[in-house]
Amino acid sequence: MAKRDILIGGAWPYSNYYLHVGHLASLLPGDIIAKYYRLCGDNVMYVSGSDCHGTPITERARKEGTTPEKIATKYHEEFVKTFNNLGFEYDRYSCTMEDYHKEYVQKLFKLMYENGYLFEKEEKQDYCENCKIFLSDREIVGTCPHCGGASTGDQCEVCGHSLDSSEVLDKHCKRCGNTTVLKDNKHLYFKLPEFQDELQKLIDKNKNKWRKNAVGEAQKYIDMGLVNRAATRQIDWGVPVPIKGYEDKRIYVWIEAVLGYNSMGAYVAEERGIDFDKFLSDDNPNLTTYYVHGKDNIPFHTTIYPALLLSLKKNYRLPDYIVSSAYVNLNNEKMSKSKGNLITANELLDMFDSDTIRFYFSFKGPETNDMNCSLEDITQTHNKFLVGALGNFVNRNLSFINKKFDGIIKEATIDEEIKQETEKAYKEIGEYFEKGEIRNAVSRIVEYIMLGNKYYDSKEPWVKAKENLEEFNNITYTCTYMIANLSNLIAPILPKGSKKIKELLNLPQASWEPIELFGDYKINNLKILYERIDNKD
Repeated sequence: MAKRDILIGGAWPYSNYYLHVGHLASLLPGDIIAKYYRLCGDNVMYVSGSDCHGTPITERARKEGTTPEKIATKYHEEFVKTFNNLGFEYDRYSCTMEDYHKEYVQKLFKLMYENGYLFEKEEKQDYCENCKIFLSDREIVGTCPHCGGASTGDQCEVCGHSLDSSEVLDKHCKRCGNTTVLKDNKHLYFKLPEFQDELQKLIDKNKNKWRKNAVGEAQKYIDMGLVNRAATRQIDWGVPVPIKGYEDKRIYVWIEAVLGYNSMGAYVAEERGIDFDKFLSDDNPNLTTYYVHGKDNIPFHTTIYPALLLSLKKNYRLPDYIVSSAYVNLNNEKMSKSKGNLITANELLDMFDSDTIRFYFSFKGPETNDMNCSLEDITQTHNKFLVGALGNFVNRNLSFINKKFDGIIKEATIDEEIKQETEKAYKEIGEYFEKGEIRNAVSRIVEYIMLGNKYYDSKEPWVKAKENLEEFNNITYTCTYMIANLSNLIAPILPKGSKKIKELLNLPQASWEPIELFGDYKINNLKILYERIDNKD
């Protein structure tokens, strides 16, 4: 069978604060899917990066008396460390400040312009005569027309209404407090409505591939009526517009960041000596694409990004799978920096092993509904499944052999039913991974672990060791066969646990096919797979 070509795009986190558990829950499926396809031996491109441009970063830099580049660099470097500590394995994780990305996006932007999908529009825009600059939405402060509360140019800080800057009353410059005036300014706009019909076809075609929330949100966005979107911004921090007459503008981040999938994909393709345009072509019969992100990013991946791809006229594959997560609440409350109830991924890593975190957010992740996360629940999940189910099955088998038979597992006959169940598990778990159904995959892995524990209990090897050594060896070899195959099955979710099992039994490198046992096995340096966590800790 020909190797499959797999592109997995993980959403680009915004580099103005640490990664929180919502980021973790929404981005983890991308790493799991990438690990699975690599075990299958397929050609995987798993790409992402840090979104480093835009007004929030410039605002923060101004407040802290530093530069946007220093703010963005600080959090980008933090993201890289956090992803590494969580066991993520990107083929390329970069940032939008990188020259390769900027130049690649400029090339695509020019192509959109040449293809006729960008047009000039002159409009009145808020201007500060004191600072002598046009103001972005976030650089405007004023009064909300709905509740009379304090607002910025894009959102009321009191009632939470999303606003257009034209609606805001009594507008002032956030920098100096001067009253704003309206002044003519020209920008480039993207002709999003031209793609309405093709985007509707895309939604209809992928109703069984995209997660339910992605289909619903995308349809809602289309039904509201697509509008032309500003493609340039009056801001200093970002990718310069490569069109004559717009040298003082920057490409809007909604275009620039999603095109990072293309810039980073092209980078990886160059490294591998392959043609990215052919790799991502809709004519590539071996290609499957996945885009992995949170609920708030759905419109960008289901409508805007596909429209951008269509505007390039390169016959690129539109998204096959949209793996969009819902939200994570902490202790039944929506997480918020201002409320102070936001828990970062780094804080979790200080308390729990990365395997524990990966298992928890895979097994209970917000695939279809918002999930509630608590430290107590993470602890209980770890103790019940990683210690009580998986760890117990591995340890009770191997420690008995270590104690009674000097760690030697004798070659014997493997139960035929268990062999069939194992082959079935690979097939079903693999199918779940390929559909982006991570929770179902993990539940099926847990079923297989429970089968192992049930088999061990029903066969009573501790009794057979005294009464019938041949039968004991058959039971033990069958359980060892299951343990060996668990080292493959858990690898995308629990990379550390997989590695520990392989070291215990000198097993071959992980792959997505059943491991066959040959000859005797010697247990190496037996240690408990996962330690129990005390709630008090």
